[in-house]
Amino acid sequence: MSPVHTPLAVDYAALDDAALVALVQRGDRDAFRQVMRRCNQRLFRVARGVVNDDAEAEDVVQEAYVHAYEKIEGFRGEASLLTWLTRIVLNAAYGRLRQRRATVGVEQIEAAQHDERVVVFPSRFGHEDPAAAATRAQIRVLVERAIDGLPEPFRVVFVLREIEECTVEETAAALDLREETVKTRLHRARRQLRAALRDTLATTLTDAFPFLGSRCERMTDEVLRRLDPSPAEPSRSHLPDSPPAI
Repeated sequence: MSPVHTPLAVDYAALDDAALVALVQRGDRDAFRQVMRRCNQRLFRVARGVVNDDAEAEDVVQEAYVHAYEKIEGFRGEASLLTWLTRIVLNAAYGRLRQRRATVGVEQIEAAQHDERVVVFPSRFGHEDPAAAATRAQIRVLVERAIDGLPEPFRVVFVLREIEECTVEETAAALDLREETVKTRLHRARRQLRAALRDTLATTLTDAFPFLGSRCERMTDEVLRRLDPSPAEPSRSHLPDSPPAI
């Protein structure tokens, strides 16, 4: 496909997907740039959900974009552009995964899920001071690590449904799964994620509010000071047992 340039200035960001695709099919590279800007976040997250590595996910998305550009003339809009691109990304990601390791059977993974206990995390954060923002960053790291620990079939469903906020229908179409399968895998992902976070927090909470060090010494000194009054103060042993009668 030979690149062409639109003679007049075009507000690509204002165009819908169908208009962008039409321009890309004519070889408009700037239109394809807008497509990538519009789809980058989801496609990276989907690839990251499969390959579990930032750098490799970027490579997967780039490879998928090249393939998509070469095949864009065959796009007929039977699925949304984002769904079409998601499928290309998933094919590329699973290709990397097959090269790296054998896929674990989903049935084996599901059979291993038995823990039903739940840890509830806040889903929204308001305006925060620096300390709260730092705490949020720490929580995000814990959550991201727990998501990374999910088995790939569940992780990619979780990313689409919970992080990208796709509907069950969109997720099923992107992954070529039955809607009931999407629901089941999301349930399993949530359950395992909560269990992982519970275990992580159980370890972390034992270290919360440390009392050794300067705080311990300061309070110890204060107690001893109160037990050892200055010469100007009457000794506790000479104080009357009860206040004098009025």
